[in-house]
Amino acid sequence: MDLQSIVDRDIRLTERALEKAAIAAPPRSHLHKVAEDFVTMARAYYSDAKHFREKGELDKALATVNYAHGWLDAGARLGLLDVGGDDQLFTLSE
Repeated sequence: MDLQSIVDRDIRLTERALEKAAIAAPPRSHLHKVAEDFVTMARAYYSDAKHFREKGELDKALATVNYAHGWLDAGARLGLLDVGGDDQLFTLSE
């Protein structure tokens, strides 16, 4: 698989993960703000990945899309994000 295909695949996977992840913490909880920060960071890195892909900077696109997914994985493992038990898109603790 070439780098372009890998980047395209990872961007699609992260897009699906962003669509699936929902904030699990109650709205008035301190952890709700933390969860929002995780999602904000994931969306920012995902956006950067698409930008780098469009510019042909595939190495940067791959790095940033995987950073984006890492934020989502961390949020899911910590219980900040509800991912519906999806252990295909996310790295869950069990």
